[in-house]
Amino acid sequence: MEFRTYLRHFDYALLAAVAGLIAYGSLIIYSATHSDPNLPSPTYYVKVQLTAAAIGTVMMSVVAFLDFRGLRNYMRQLYFGILGLILLVFIVGAEAKGSTRWIPLGFFNLQPSEVAKVGMIVVLAAFLSERTRGDLEAQTTLRTLGLAAIPALLVFVQPDFGTALVLTAVTIALLFLYGTRWLHFGIITAAVGGALFLVIQALPAIGIQILKPYQIDRLLVFLHPDTDPSGTGYHLLQSKIAIGSGMIAGKGLYQGTQTQLNFLPEHHTDFVFSVLGEELGFIGIAVLLALYVLVIWRGLRIAIISESLFGSLIAGGIVSMLLFQVFVNIGMTIGIMPITGIPLPFVSYGGSSMVANLLAVGLLESVHVRSKLIGDRRYRRAQTAA
Repeated sequence: MEFRTYLRHFDYALLAAVAGLIAYGSLIIYSATHSDPNLPSPTYYVKVQLTAAAIGTVMMSVVAFLDFRGLRNYMRQLYFGILGLILLVFIVGAEAKGSTRWIPLGFFNLQPSEVAKVGMIVVLAAFLSERTRGDLEAQTTLRTLGLAAIPALLVFVQPDFGTALVLTAVTIALLFLYGTRWLHFGIITAAVGGALFLVIQALPAIGIQILKPYQIDRLLVFLHPDTDPSGTGYHLLQSKIAIGSGMIAGKGLYQGTQTQLNFLPEHHTDFVFSVLGEELGFIGIAVLLALYVLVIWRGLRIAIISESLFGSLIAGGIVSMLLFQVFVNIGMTIGIMPITGIPLPFVSYGGSSMVANLLAVGLLESVHVRSKLIGDRRYRRAQTAA
């Protein structure tokens, strides 16, 4: 098929919104890190971020031109490849800040759990699209949860609670889009609630620690950050101060005191939204949210116009993944969600996250192109028959 035909059917509004987010994020990352005396150059983090964006764009383009429907034939290979990558972390992974999540590749540190998020959307979408709802629906639900549980548990023990949480949320979203009965969701909710109670309260009371104490503190500190303002509550309190001080128009780029004086920790990764709020204020936040709304809208549109259940589930799963990460990341910076270390898509610093998110956009474009091509063929046949 002609190259121009593919280009004609791309969703350019989606691509423009993603490009806007990447540019916006790079600007904020530079503002947050340019004065760091420990860096080899003021643009170090921005260069790494844009390099990852360039690599991700190339991979996105390749995926966009491939027929996504062929991925269904490689569901098992993809699934075991994901498990193999995650297991490889435990063998050759590099440790940082108490977690072993990255595979050092010399010029780049690969975080397999980020790639796993996108890969598992394809795997679960392929699995569900091959099954019809009916008498075996309970078995389908259980098998779906089982498929997702293995990589989620492996990621959890790295430990990477945030990514494990994203995998869980995506699985629930795909089951919802598939049409799983509400009774199943009630049982799942009860099971998750019981598991959290055991992990956070019951088991530690008898001396069994599943989560490390600092992880439990980070999860619960958002309820009462003032109880330990210089310890576990420090991140959240500084984040609130930064965002609140930005008011309507912000203090201006490079002028945020919480950021530039290093009161705000992790200001280019987990708390990049706080930097934006402090330096660009409500107006800057509104622009960011408008770009995310555009991405979510275009993704939902692709899910609706898809000509196959497989394509709809892929698009819906990607939208759910991005929306969940945006909600949790912003929520943790303003104190309505636990601090879980989930990055802000396309904005937080992180090469693996950037590449994985751009791969997801490539899948959205692939679904969009095929749906448009099929629609064009039907229109031409209808015109010929008339």
